[in-house]
Amino acid sequence: MHSLFGERLRQDVPLANYTAARVGGKGDFMLIAQSAEELETSVRHLWNLEIPFVILGSGANVLISDRGVRGVVILNRAQRFDIHAEQDPPTVWAESGANLGLIARTLAHHGLSGLEWAATIPGTVGGAIYGNAGAHGQDMAGTLILAEILHREYGKENWLCERLEYGYRTSYLKKHPGEAVILSGLLRLSKSTRENVQAQMEAFVAYRKRTQPPGASMGSVFKNPPGDYAGRLIEQAGLKGTRIGGVEVSPIHANFFIAYEGATSSDYWRLICLVRQKVLETFGIHLELEIERIGDWDDESAISLS
Repeated sequence: MHSLFGERLRQDVPLANYTAARVGGKGDFMLIAQSAEELETSVRHLWNLEIPFVILGSGANVLISDRGVRGVVILNRAQRFDIHAEQDPPTVWAESGANLGLIARTLAHHGLSGLEWAATIPGTVGGAIYGNAGAHGQDMAGTLILAEILHREYGKENWLCERLEYGYRTSYLKKHPGEAVILSGLLRLSKSTRENVQAQMEAFVAYRKRTQPPGASMGSVFKNPPGDYAGRLIEQAGLKGTRIGGVEVSPIHANFFIAYEGATSSDYWRLICLVRQKVLETFGIHLELEIERIGDWDDESAISLS
């Protein structure tokens, strides 16, 4: 691989530095993709060499094993985006590593509406497309026009939103991991005023500060079950403030688990399993993970996912 990637290829990289929860082991190798073109080239090479890889953006919504990640971690830093305010409707095109919140704040400056809900989301465009990120009753399914996809079998294609088969916090790509990689996305906007967009964003930011805890976390751990909220169920099960090792169920919002100094991914996983088991015993509801686990997990942990 060194002959292909040269100095771009790093070895034994601590991955906790690249995740929102600040936990996880080392990656065998890491490549940083600074553009969609670099991302595409890297992925094609790794597919051709049959070398396993994972793509890491902002590191939100992922739990990396303490044992680390075998193969290659591609750190997606393809962050370019272009605003097309003159179009009808206006749009923004963004590479998959671009920060969604930064784009939303930039659009507000231009008086363009459509991404106010994303102002407080810490993830990337690619992660949002992949997992159908959303907030305040809106999501990527209602915003995305098309995604530029690199498919392992068919090469580079433009997928219209409908082809992604969006559901609540899921998509075709999430259900078929390893089949394709997101290179960029085109998002639909509407014209407004800077004052109106900014006011809506500020309201969302204020709501987040009131209802969500500060500190290192992955974001929402579980999906909301139909007709209910995971946080409410966890709270009603008496689990707010429950702690294992360095990880605690937030006393502010029970669907957020906060990592403190010394926390490990194992702490996270043990707490996740405890919370899910308690909610199942109390309410008969099996909470489905919103976060994804990455890396080298043992057989016992894999079995407990079911």
